[in-house]
Amino acid sequence: MFALKDSLPLRILYFVALIIFVALVIPPFRFYLICIGLRWLYIFLFSLSLSYLLTPLMRLVAFKFNILDNPDARKIHDIATPLLGGVAIIISFSSSLMANMILDKAMLILLSGGIVVAFTGLLDDLREIPARMKLLIQIIVVLALIYNGIILDIFPPRTTWGFWMNLVFTIIWIVGITNAMNFIDGMDGLATGLGAIMAGFMGIVAFQTNQPSMGWIAIAILGSCLGFFPFNFRFKTPALIFLGDTGSTFLGFMLAALAVMGDWNDSRIVSFANPVLIFWILIFDMLYITVERIVTGKVKSVKEWIDYVGTDHLHHRLFFLLGDKWKVVLTIFLFSTTLGLSSIALRNARPIDGVLLVVQAFLITAIFSLIEYAGRRK
Repeated sequence: MFALKDSLPLRILYFVALIIFVALVIPPFRFYLICIGLRWLYIFLFSLSLSYLLTPLMRLVAFKFNILDNPDARKIHDIATPLLGGVAIIISFSSSLMANMILDKAMLILLSGGIVVAFTGLLDDLREIPARMKLLIQIIVVLALIYNGIILDIFPPRTTWGFWMNLVFTIIWIVGITNAMNFIDGMDGLATGLGAIMAGFMGIVAFQTNQPSMGWIAIAILGSCLGFFPFNFRFKTPALIFLGDTGSTFLGFMLAALAVMGDWNDSRIVSFANPVLIFWILIFDMLYITVERIVTGKVKSVKEWIDYVGTDHLHHRLFFLLGDKWKVVLTIFLFSTTLGLSSIALRNARPIDGVLLVVQAFLITAIFSLIEYAGRRK
Protein backbone atom coordinates (compact mmCIF):
# COMPACT_ATOMS: atom_id res chain seq x y z
CA MET A 1 0.00 0.00 0.00
CA PHE A 2 2.78 2.44 0.85
CA ALA A 3 5.00 1.47 -2.11
CA LEU A 4 8.13 2.47 -0.18
CA LYS A 5 11.22 0.47 0.79
CA ASP A 6 11.42 2.10 4.22
CA SER A 7 7.76 1.63 5.06
CA LEU A 8 8.08 -1.21 7.61
CA PRO A 9 7.47 1.03 10.67
CA LEU A 10 4.43 2.54 8.97
CA ARG A 11 3.11 -0.91 8.11
CA ILE A 12 3.51 -2.09 11.70
CA LEU A 13 1.71 0.99 12.99
CA TYR A 14 -0.97 0.48 10.35
CA PHE A 15 -1.63 -3.01 11.70
CA VAL A 16 -1.78 -1.66 15.28
CA ALA A 17 -4.17 1.12 14.20
CA LEU A 18 -6.39 -1.43 12.48
CA ILE A 19 -6.62 -3.55 15.65
CA ILE A 20 -7.46 -0.48 17.76
CA PHE A 21 -10.12 0.71 15.33
CA VAL A 22 -11.77 -2.72 15.12
CA ALA A 23 -11.88 -2.86 18.93
CA LEU A 24 -13.43 0.61 19.11
CA VAL A 25 -16.32 -0.25 16.80
CA ILE A 26 -17.32 -3.16 19.05
CA PRO A 27 -20.23 -1.75 21.16
CA PRO A 28 -19.29 -3.39 24.49
CA PHE A 29 -15.81 -1.88 24.38
CA ARG A 30 -17.21 1.56 23.60
CA PHE A 31 -19.75 1.37 26.42
CA TYR A 32 -17.05 0.21 28.82
CA LEU A 33 -14.85 3.25 28.11
CA ILE A 34 -17.84 5.57 28.50
CA CYS A 35 -18.95 3.94 31.76
CA ILE A 36 -15.54 4.40 33.37
CA GLY A 37 -15.44 8.07 32.34
CA LEU A 38 -13.10 7.74 29.37
CA ARG A 39 -15.34 9.04 26.60
CA TRP A 40 -12.58 11.48 25.65
CA LEU A 41 -10.15 8.58 25.23
CA TYR A 42 -12.63 6.77 22.98
CA ILE A 43 -12.94 9.83 20.74
CA PHE A 44 -9.17 10.32 20.68
CA LEU A 45 -8.33 6.72 19.79
CA PHE A 46 -11.15 6.56 17.22
CA SER A 47 -10.01 9.69 15.38
CA LEU A 48 -6.33 8.76 15.72
CA SER A 49 -6.64 5.23 14.36
CA LEU A 50 -9.09 6.10 11.58
CA SER A 51 -6.96 9.02 10.42
CA TYR A 52 -3.91 6.75 10.29
CA LEU A 53 -5.85 4.12 8.33
CA LEU A 54 -7.36 6.55 5.83
CA THR A 55 -4.29 8.63 5.02
CA PRO A 56 -2.53 6.00 2.84
CA LEU A 57 -5.80 5.45 0.98
CA MET A 58 -6.13 9.17 0.29
CA ARG A 59 -2.54 9.15 -0.94
CA LEU A 60 -3.36 6.46 -3.48
CA VAL A 61 -6.50 8.32 -4.61
CA ALA A 62 -4.51 11.53 -5.06
CA PHE A 63 -1.93 9.78 -7.23
CA LYS A 64 -4.62 8.05 -9.26
CA PHE A 65 -6.45 11.29 -10.08
CA ASN A 66 -3.32 13.46 -10.23
CA ILE A 67 -4.32 15.65 -7.27
CA LEU A 68 -0.76 16.73 -6.53
CA ASP A 69 1.12 19.76 -5.26
CA ASN A 70 3.84 20.40 -7.82
CA PRO A 71 7.03 22.26 -6.81
CA ASP A 72 7.61 25.88 -7.83
CA ALA A 73 9.84 28.79 -6.84
CA ARG A 74 7.67 29.72 -3.82
CA LYS A 75 7.50 26.21 -2.34
CA ILE A 76 10.09 24.37 -0.29
CA HIS A 77 9.34 20.79 -1.37
CA ASP A 78 11.11 19.29 -4.40
CA ILE A 79 8.76 16.54 -5.60
CA ALA A 80 5.09 16.32 -6.57
CA THR A 81 3.16 15.37 -3.43
CA PRO A 82 -0.45 14.16 -2.94
CA LEU A 83 -2.87 16.76 -1.58
CA LEU A 84 -5.78 14.82 -0.07
CA GLY A 85 -4.51 14.47 3.49
CA GLY A 86 -7.13 16.90 4.69
CA VAL A 87 -9.89 14.57 3.53
CA ALA A 88 -8.59 11.84 5.86
CA ILE A 89 -8.60 14.30 8.77
CA ILE A 90 -12.13 15.51 8.03
CA ILE A 91 -13.56 11.99 7.75
CA SER A 92 -11.85 10.76 10.91
CA PHE A 93 -12.85 13.89 12.85
CA SER A 94 -16.50 13.71 11.77
CA SER A 95 -16.74 9.96 12.27
CA SER A 96 -15.32 10.09 15.80
CA LEU A 97 -17.91 12.68 16.84
CA MET A 98 -20.72 10.65 15.27
CA ALA A 99 -19.47 7.49 16.98
CA ASN A 100 -19.62 9.40 20.26
CA MET A 101 -23.40 9.65 19.66
CA ILE A 102 -23.69 13.07 21.29
CA LEU A 103 -24.14 15.81 18.71
CA ASP A 104 -25.82 19.01 19.86
CA LYS A 105 -26.98 21.83 17.60
CA ALA A 106 -23.82 23.90 18.04
CA MET A 107 -21.59 20.96 17.10
CA LEU A 108 -23.65 20.25 13.98
CA ILE A 109 -23.54 23.90 12.93
CA LEU A 110 -19.80 24.03 13.46
CA LEU A 111 -19.24 20.79 11.54
CA SER A 112 -21.45 21.97 8.67
CA GLY A 113 -19.53 25.23 8.40
CA GLY A 114 -16.22 23.37 8.48
CA ILE A 115 -17.30 21.06 5.68
CA VAL A 116 -18.31 24.01 3.47
CA VAL A 117 -14.94 25.69 4.06
CA ALA A 118 -13.12 22.40 3.43
CA PHE A 119 -15.07 21.78 0.22
CA THR A 120 -14.00 25.22 -1.00
CA GLY A 121 -10.42 24.25 -0.20
CA LEU A 122 -10.87 20.97 -2.06
CA LEU A 123 -12.04 22.84 -5.15
CA ASP A 124 -8.93 24.99 -4.88
CA ASP A 125 -6.75 21.87 -4.63
CA LEU A 126 -8.42 20.37 -7.69
CA ARG A 127 -8.46 23.55 -9.71
CA GLU A 128 -7.31 26.88 -8.31
CA ILE A 129 -10.12 29.33 -7.59
CA PRO A 130 -9.66 33.08 -6.99
CA ALA A 131 -8.57 34.02 -3.47
CA ARG A 132 -11.35 36.61 -3.30
CA MET A 133 -13.97 33.95 -3.96
CA LYS A 134 -12.60 31.75 -1.18
CA LEU A 135 -12.60 34.72 1.16
CA LEU A 136 -16.20 35.58 0.28
CA ILE A 137 -17.37 32.00 0.94
CA GLN A 138 -15.57 31.99 4.29
CA ILE A 139 -17.24 35.25 5.31
CA ILE A 140 -20.67 33.88 4.35
CA VAL A 141 -20.04 30.76 6.44
CA VAL A 142 -19.01 32.89 9.43
CA LEU A 143 -22.15 35.00 9.04
CA ALA A 144 -24.16 31.76 9.14
CA LEU A 145 -22.44 30.88 12.43
CA ILE A 146 -23.22 34.32 13.83
CA TYR A 147 -26.87 33.94 12.76
CA ASN A 148 -26.97 30.75 14.82
CA GLY A 149 -25.55 32.45 17.90
CA ILE A 150 -21.85 31.65 17.53
CA ILE A 151 -20.32 35.09 18.10
CA LEU A 152 -17.56 36.62 20.21
CA ASP A 153 -18.55 38.21 23.51
CA ILE A 154 -15.84 40.85 23.89
CA PHE A 155 -18.04 43.96 23.95
CA PRO A 156 -21.40 44.47 25.73
CA PRO A 157 -23.76 42.46 23.48
CA ARG A 158 -26.93 44.29 24.54
CA THR A 159 -25.78 47.56 23.03
CA THR A 160 -25.97 48.26 19.30
CA TRP A 161 -22.33 49.23 19.02
CA GLY A 162 -21.31 46.22 21.12
CA PHE A 163 -23.20 43.79 18.90
CA TRP A 164 -21.70 45.16 15.70
CA MET A 165 -18.19 45.21 17.15
CA ASN A 166 -18.59 41.58 18.26
CA LEU A 167 -19.85 40.68 14.78
CA VAL A 168 -16.92 42.36 13.02
CA PHE A 169 -14.36 40.85 15.38
CA THR A 170 -15.91 37.39 14.94
CA ILE A 171 -15.53 37.63 11.16
CA ILE A 172 -11.96 38.91 11.43
CA TRP A 173 -11.04 36.23 13.99
CA ILE A 174 -12.43 33.16 12.23
CA VAL A 175 -11.54 34.20 8.67
CA GLY A 176 -8.13 35.42 9.83
CA ILE A 177 -7.21 32.23 11.71
CA THR A 178 -8.58 30.06 8.88
CA ASN A 179 -6.28 31.70 6.37
CA ALA A 180 -3.36 32.02 8.78
CA MET A 181 -3.39 28.24 9.22
CA ASN A 182 -3.47 27.88 5.43
CA PHE A 183 -0.57 30.32 5.03
CA ILE A 184 1.64 28.53 7.56
CA ASP A 185 1.06 25.18 5.87
CA GLY A 186 4.24 25.56 3.84
CA MET A 187 6.54 23.05 5.50
CA ASP A 188 6.20 19.34 6.23
CA GLY A 189 4.19 18.70 9.38
CA LEU A 190 3.96 22.33 10.44
CA ALA A 191 0.23 23.05 10.14
CA THR A 192 -0.67 19.52 11.27
CA GLY A 193 1.52 19.76 14.35
CA LEU A 194 0.30 23.25 15.22
CA GLY A 195 -3.28 22.06 14.81
CA ALA A 196 -2.59 19.22 17.24
CA ILE A 197 -0.89 21.50 19.78
CA MET A 198 -3.66 24.10 19.65
CA ALA A 199 -6.40 21.48 19.83
CA GLY A 200 -4.63 19.82 22.76
CA PHE A 201 -4.51 23.03 24.79
CA MET A 202 -8.09 23.94 23.88
CA GLY A 203 -9.19 20.48 24.99
CA ILE A 204 -7.43 20.85 28.35
CA VAL A 205 -8.96 24.28 28.96
CA ALA A 206 -12.40 23.04 27.84
CA PHE A 207 -12.39 20.20 30.36
CA GLN A 208 -10.98 22.55 33.02
CA THR A 209 -13.94 24.88 32.50
CA ASN A 210 -16.51 22.06 32.39
CA GLN A 211 -17.29 22.26 28.66
CA PRO A 212 -17.26 18.59 27.62
CA SER A 213 -18.68 19.09 24.12
CA MET A 214 -15.96 21.65 23.36
CA GLY A 215 -13.41 19.23 24.77
CA TRP A 216 -14.66 16.37 22.59
CA ILE A 217 -14.34 18.50 19.45
CA ALA A 218 -10.80 19.49 20.41
CA ILE A 219 -9.84 15.89 21.20
CA ALA A 220 -11.25 14.73 17.84
CA ILE A 221 -9.11 17.33 16.06
CA LEU A 222 -6.07 16.30 18.10
CA GLY A 223 -6.46 12.61 17.28
CA SER A 224 -7.08 13.27 13.58
CA CYS A 225 -3.96 15.43 13.33
CA LEU A 226 -1.74 12.96 15.17
CA GLY A 227 -2.95 10.08 13.01
CA PHE A 228 -2.00 12.03 9.90
CA PHE A 229 1.27 13.46 11.25
CA PRO A 230 3.59 10.43 10.60
CA PHE A 231 2.82 10.67 6.88
CA ASN A 232 3.19 14.45 6.79
CA PHE A 233 6.42 14.86 8.75
CA ARG A 234 9.51 12.67 8.32
CA PHE A 235 13.01 13.51 9.49
CA LYS A 236 15.07 12.17 6.59
CA THR A 237 12.67 12.02 3.65
CA PRO A 238 9.96 14.31 2.22
CA ALA A 239 6.35 14.14 3.36
CA LEU A 240 4.28 11.37 1.81
CA ILE A 241 1.17 13.54 1.62
CA PHE A 242 0.06 17.14 2.30
CA LEU A 243 -3.01 18.56 4.01
CA GLY A 244 -3.84 20.69 1.00
CA ASP A 245 -6.10 23.72 1.30
CA THR A 246 -8.83 21.22 2.19
CA GLY A 247 -7.16 20.28 5.45
CA SER A 248 -5.44 23.51 6.45
CA THR A 249 -8.54 25.68 6.06
CA PHE A 250 -10.68 23.05 7.81
CA LEU A 251 -8.34 22.93 10.80
CA GLY A 252 -8.05 26.71 10.98
CA PHE A 253 -11.80 27.22 10.73
CA MET A 254 -12.73 24.54 13.26
CA LEU A 255 -10.21 25.70 15.85
CA ALA A 256 -11.07 29.39 15.40
CA ALA A 257 -14.82 28.74 15.61
CA LEU A 258 -14.30 26.48 18.62
CA ALA A 259 -12.54 29.35 20.37
CA VAL A 260 -15.58 31.56 19.69
CA MET A 261 -18.05 28.93 20.93
CA GLY A 262 -16.24 28.28 24.20
CA ASP A 263 -16.89 30.13 27.45
CA TRP A 264 -13.31 30.18 28.69
CA ASN A 265 -13.70 32.48 31.71
CA ASP A 266 -16.23 34.70 33.49
CA SER A 267 -14.15 37.72 32.51
CA ARG A 268 -14.45 38.84 28.89
CA ILE A 269 -10.80 39.88 28.88
CA VAL A 270 -9.50 36.55 30.18
CA SER A 271 -11.89 34.60 27.95
CA PHE A 272 -10.48 36.40 24.92
CA ALA A 273 -6.85 36.23 26.11
CA ASN A 274 -7.05 32.44 26.40
CA PRO A 275 -7.43 31.62 22.67
CA VAL A 276 -5.17 34.55 21.74
CA LEU A 277 -2.30 32.85 23.58
CA ILE A 278 -3.06 29.46 22.03
CA PHE A 279 -3.25 30.93 18.51
CA TRP A 280 -0.46 33.47 18.96
CA ILE A 281 1.87 31.91 16.37
CA LEU A 282 -0.79 32.27 13.67
CA ILE A 283 -1.73 35.78 14.79
CA PHE A 284 1.91 36.87 14.81
CA ASP A 285 2.59 35.45 11.35
CA MET A 286 -0.48 37.13 9.88
CA LEU A 287 0.29 40.51 11.48
CA TYR A 288 3.97 40.36 10.51
CA ILE A 289 3.43 39.67 6.83
CA THR A 290 0.66 42.28 6.64
CA VAL A 291 2.80 45.05 8.15
CA GLU A 292 5.95 44.00 6.28
CA ARG A 293 4.20 43.88 2.91
CA ILE A 294 2.61 47.29 3.42
CA VAL A 295 5.79 48.96 4.71
CA THR A 296 7.94 47.55 1.88
CA GLY A 297 5.35 48.47 -0.74
CA LYS A 298 4.74 44.88 -1.85
CA VAL A 299 1.00 45.49 -1.57
CA LYS A 300 -0.85 48.76 -1.99
CA SER A 301 -4.47 47.67 -1.69
CA VAL A 302 -6.68 45.07 -0.05
CA LYS A 303 -7.05 43.34 -3.41
CA GLU A 304 -3.26 43.06 -3.79
CA TRP A 305 -2.93 41.75 -0.22
CA ILE A 306 -5.51 39.03 -0.85
CA ASP A 307 -3.86 37.93 -4.10
CA TYR A 308 -0.24 38.26 -2.93
CA VAL A 309 1.76 35.05 -2.57
CA GLY A 310 5.23 35.28 -1.05
CA THR A 311 8.01 33.61 0.91
CA ASP A 312 7.97 35.97 3.88
CA HIS A 313 6.07 33.77 6.34
CA LEU A 314 7.57 32.70 9.65
CA HIS A 315 8.64 29.26 8.46
CA HIS A 316 10.30 30.73 5.35
CA ARG A 317 12.29 33.22 7.42
CA LEU A 318 13.34 30.62 9.97
CA PHE A 319 14.37 28.23 7.20
CA PHE A 320 16.66 30.93 5.82
CA LEU A 321 18.10 31.35 9.32
CA LEU A 322 18.33 27.71 10.49
CA GLY A 323 18.72 25.95 7.14
CA ASP A 324 16.94 22.78 8.26
CA LYS A 325 13.24 21.98 7.99
CA TRP A 326 12.91 19.88 11.12
CA LYS A 327 14.70 22.54 13.20
CA VAL A 328 12.26 25.14 11.92
CA VAL A 329 9.24 22.98 12.69
CA LEU A 330 10.52 22.06 16.15
CA THR A 331 11.27 25.71 16.97
CA ILE A 332 7.74 26.79 16.05
CA PHE A 333 6.22 23.85 17.96
CA LEU A 334 8.17 24.77 21.11
CA PHE A 335 7.20 28.43 20.75
CA SER A 336 3.52 27.52 20.38
CA THR A 337 3.66 25.10 23.32
CA THR A 338 5.29 27.72 25.55
CA LEU A 339 2.48 30.19 24.90
CA GLY A 340 -0.17 27.49 25.12
CA LEU A 341 0.96 26.62 28.64
CA SER A 342 0.09 30.18 29.65
CA SER A 343 -3.52 29.57 28.62
CA ILE A 344 -3.81 26.79 31.21
CA ALA A 345 -2.62 29.21 33.90
CA LEU A 346 -5.54 31.53 33.06
CA ARG A 347 -8.15 29.19 34.55
CA ASN A 348 -8.60 31.25 37.75
CA ALA A 349 -6.87 34.38 36.54
CA ARG A 350 -7.93 37.99 36.99
CA PRO A 351 -8.42 40.26 33.95
CA ILE A 352 -5.06 41.95 34.60
CA ASP A 353 -3.38 38.52 34.50
CA GLY A 354 -4.82 37.90 31.05
CA VAL A 355 -3.58 41.27 29.80
CA LEU A 356 -0.10 40.71 31.24
CA LEU A 357 0.24 37.27 29.65
CA VAL A 358 -0.75 38.63 26.24
CA VAL A 359 1.76 41.48 26.66
CA GLN A 360 4.35 38.88 27.65
CA ALA A 361 3.60 36.89 24.49
CA PHE A 362 4.03 40.07 22.45
CA LEU A 363 7.39 40.84 24.08
CA ILE A 364 8.65 37.27 23.61
CA THR A 365 7.68 37.54 19.96
CA ALA A 366 9.44 40.90 19.64
CA ILE A 367 12.66 39.41 21.06
CA PHE A 368 12.25 36.42 18.76
CA SER A 369 11.83 38.72 15.75
CA LEU A 370 14.87 40.84 16.65
CA ILE A 371 17.07 37.74 16.93
CA GLU A 372 15.72 36.45 13.63
CA TYR A 373 16.29 39.81 11.92
CA ALA A 374 19.86 40.02 13.24
CA GLY A 375 20.53 36.49 11.99
CA ARG A 376 19.27 37.32 8.50
CA ARG A 377 21.53 40.38 8.23
CA LYS A 378 24.70 38.35 8.82
